[in-house]
Amino acid sequence: MSAPESSPLRLAVLISGAGTTLENLLEKIAARQLAAQVRVVVSSNPAARGLEHAHRAIVPTTVLERRSFDSEAAFSEAIFNRCRQASVDFVVMGGFLKHVSIPPDFENRVINIHPALIPACCGKGFYGLRVHAAVLASAARESGCTVHFVDDEYDHGPILLQRTVPVERDDTPERLAARVFAAECEAYPEALRLLASGRVRVENGRVTIAERA
Repeated sequence: MSAPESSPLRLAVLISGAGTTLENLLEKIAARQLAAQVRVVVSSNPAARGLEHAHRAIVPTTVLERRSFDSEAAFSEAIFNRCRQASVDFVVMGGFLKHVSIPPDFENRVINIHPALIPACCGKGFYGLRVHAAVLASAARESGCTVHFVDDEYDHGPILLQRTVPVERDDTPERLAARVFAAECEAYPEALRLLASGRVRVENGRVTIAERA
């Protein structure tokens, strides 16, 4: 499930929009806070601003629009073929808004971050400020982010880690989003470090993390 610790983790990043998650990972890599290499960025949107982050970092990009394919299966296969070509260890979803089917050779190799504490405020249609508005409407006292392995359901799959943030009395969706995103910027790199360590195991739909030797 992991690359050797002596080698940088080889990543594909899937995006649909601003690419803030991609930008964060590229910054962590440049600062030597994450031993990884983004080998390819795949966007479902030719106008995604995140492509600019990839171009500045001299990362190869591919645009694959869902409407160009007859089926989800064909769309998914095109995405994962590009990931195979780049010889990646893991596929990182960074604000990728299209549903894909995970092929057997990428099982437990695709991860996503959701801006809430799964199973709260997740599933189809829960993205962006909609998530934070739903958290506030629920009167929850805390929110946060969840890094999980991706399966064939929206915001589903074994949870790798979660980080919490408080919900303040005067929060707006925008304020809560900013607080959660700050947690995401630390949680995603932390999850990738765990994967690189080889300590992560997925069995019967649950994640276990072995103690350090």
